[in-house]
This record gives sequence, C-alpha cells and structure tokens, in this order.
Amino acid sequence: MRLKQQLTEEQPVEAERELMYLETECEEAYHESKEYKRSRSEYLREHEVRIKFLTLGCVIEVGCKAIPFTTVEEGMKALNEYVANPHETIRVLNKKCYEEE
Repeated sequence: MRLKQQLTEEQPVEAERELMYLETECEEAYHESKEYKRSRSEYLREHEVRIKFLTLGCVIEVGCKAIPFTTVEEGMKALNEYVANPHETIRVLNKKCYEEE
C-alpha cells in the first residue's frame, strides 16, 4: 500500500502500470505453485477397498492393487494410514509399484 502511494505521487500512470504488473506476476506465481489436491473423501470414494483374511495375514485390495500383509495388525495399520492420508499413501504405493516394473 505504501509503495502504491509513493509511486502514485511521483508518476501516476507509470506507477499504476508497475503495480498492475507486480500484482499479476504475484498471482501467476501463486497459482503455479498451488497444486490441486482432491479432498480426502474424494480419494476414499474413488477406489473400492476389500480385505481378504487368510490363515496367516491378509490381502488388502485398493482399486486394482492387491497388497499382501504377513499379519492382520500390519494390514490394519496400513489401512488406517490410507484412510488418514489417502493422497500421500497412493503416491507412495504408485512409486513402489512402478519401481518394481
């Protein structure tokens, strides 16, 4: 605000142009840095979750991915992490899947 007053008093037309340029530049930088992130509930609704309990452990299927766990406790811990933060969990899972290919 002070910059606007100082520039406006000295050079009215040039000051307005400079201010408009700076505001536009700041808005563009803000929008470029902000990544769209779906809500937690959107992620959770996107894929069906199935749990298959085995003699030892379980298999948890999220969408088309099936992840085996040696114990039910490990599986439930992973499932709770997914429900708490699906965006990050999906990112990590996808990274692991593509590394193995």
